[in-house]
Amino acid sequence: MSPLASAPAQRTLVTGGARSGKSRFAEGLVADAETVTYVAPGPVPDPATDAEWAARVRVHQQRRPEHWTTVETDDVAAVLRRGDDAYLVDCLGTWVTAVVDGLGTWDVPLPDWQADFDARVEDLLDAWRSTPRIAVAVTNEVGWGLVSEHRSGRVFTDLLGQVNAAVAGASEDCVLMVAGRALYV
Repeated sequence: MSPLASAPAQRTLVTGGARSGKSRFAEGLVADAETVTYVAPGPVPDPATDAEWAARVRVHQQRRPEHWTTVETDDVAAVLRRGDDAYLVDCLGTWVTAVVDGLGTWDVPLPDWQADFDARVEDLLDAWRSTPRIAVAVTNEVGWGLVSEHRSGRVFTDLLGQVNAAVAGASEDCVLMVAGRALYV
């Protein structure tokens, strides 16, 4: 909640670096809601292929209250359009990854991929703007690092930066997490 606000903003983007406290802070923004839908975009982690990622996801799962509903889907917009709960989307980085995976354009740009991606972003933004409930999205701030020498790294950084700017522009609050501290921007 911004320092001048008396109630949580309807839409908040929480961004920051790895392990900066983004998810925990975002969870606190919806903690008082009667019902919460936790939206987990991206693939379900496979401990056999990436044990570290699966362990990270497990920590997040164990921290969530039992009465929260978890929805694992890449169609975040459809969940937001239900309009029946407070929403926590964690995170937009995994959503971008899933969308680009679906377009198959990490290493070789396919025809019309940008238009297809932009349409998915517009769909997300439309749902984000129109949800009648509190909605919080977590994202990674990846644009402060070095420019990747690999196309896939540059594509991810650029697309996530665009998505972050668009979602922040459609939100009442934007919070930057630095070393566990929340900075309202």
